[in-house]
Amino acid sequence: MQPGADLAGFRRAVRALVSARVPPEGVVWDADGSATLFGDGPADTGPPVSLPRRVAGLIEAVVCHRNPERYALLYDLVWRTIQGERELLAVASDPLVHRLALLRKAIARDLHKMHAFLRFRRIERPEGGERFVAWFEPDHFIVEAAAPFFVERFRAMRWTILTPAGSLDWDGEHLVVGPPGDHGPAPACDDFEVGWQAYYESTFNPARLNTTAMRAEMPKKYWHNMPETAAIPLLVRSARARLDGMLDKDAAVPLKRDPAKAVAAMADQAPTSLEALNRIIAGSHPMVSGGQRAVLGEGPVGAAIAFVGEQPGDQEDIVGRPFVGPAGQMLDRALQQAGIDRSRSYFTNAVKHFKFEPRGKRRIHQSPTAGEVKHYRWWLIKEIELARPAVVVALGATAVLALTGRSTPIARARGKAAFECGPGFVTVHPAYLLRLPDETARQAAYTAFLSDLRQVRDMAANRANAA
Repeated sequence: MQPGADLAGFRRAVRALVSARVPPEGVVWDADGSATLFGDGPADTGPPVSLPRRVAGLIEAVVCHRNPERYALLYDLVWRTIQGERELLAVASDPLVHRLALLRKAIARDLHKMHAFLRFRRIERPEGGERFVAWFEPDHFIVEAAAPFFVERFRAMRWTILTPAGSLDWDGEHLVVGPPGDHGPAPACDDFEVGWQAYYESTFNPARLNTTAMRAEMPKKYWHNMPETAAIPLLVRSARARLDGMLDKDAAVPLKRDPAKAVAAMADQAPTSLEALNRIIAGSHPMVSGGQRAVLGEGPVGAAIAFVGEQPGDQEDIVGRPFVGPAGQMLDRALQQAGIDRSRSYFTNAVKHFKFEPRGKRRIHQSPTAGEVKHYRWWLIKEIELARPAVVVALGATAVLALTGRSTPIARARGKAAFECGPGFVTVHPAYLLRLPDETARQAAYTAFLSDLRQVRDMAANRANAA
């Protein structure tokens, strides 16, 4: 791990301390949160310590926090766990559990900000070709933890991310984690940003101006690295005049932005690649309530199978990838049993933003309306056209509506289908299986779902052979 997030060193310390039966009160941690056992010690200073998966996952996240007490708190958790409190993390009222949960939440929030607010800028390399460089200032030691997102999202680019806590360098094949960097090598702007800023200004809706919400979603500390923020002061100052002009021009103009007109305007841009389409989607206003950022499609162009779901869920919105939550895990298991390679398939959703209703600290999933699905439909059809899969699978009724333009019950549509974007198949969404309360019904539904996936596998194989 990078400096300040020494997961390997902490594991060595835990093994040695547990082997010597040293309780938490017998360990002294220095001001940086390091123990004297940290550093270039032996790879194995004691037998492995068996911990529940949830505890191990919490440790991996919290070591990235800047709190100097993090290692002491984590060792307290480890000690209580191995002393018999195996379900300790289920006790949300426990002071230690509550405090660690806050640290983990801060790490998730910092990762979300890095995913959302980091901006690459293009530079020309002396040896020829182009490279993209970004500067970012995270609150915690999250650089290495954030790396998989950028490798997966920008795999075809050669890029460097510089931060005060460490650096990442990707050459298209290998990732190198390096020392802290400075802002110097990152260019001030590039040609793309001129067009991006113009697009941002054109989508700004003065009727929905809320500077408090803007600062909450996009803290000002990140503004100097984001090209669109240069336009914000003028847009805010002119919002009242622009709104008055809109109302004077047509008293019937709704204050709410018309999503259908926005999508029609995007269609005029006619993107010719997934990358260009994704830039448009990522920079567009959500068309559902609660949506904050777009979760883009994922997978190789020309995949044998493309899977289309309803919309991102809570975990997908946090991570920024489709099908990584409970339903995605269910789908992964079924794909493996059906003989379908996830890495060679394409995954996306009919609606690109997470629609939810806040209830306290929780975000409760809300199904998109038919109108909202149709607003996103141009994006989806264009995406499938550019991704060029052999077979398209609609997972659930929302995906069927998005792919056909018609609302059709799954019971009637299930099986082979002909979509506007090509041959396809209709089946249930894996979330449906999770909602079934009866184990017998759930097992029967899962067996039928597996049968559908095997038919999809055979369809894709037959099309490949015919080609």
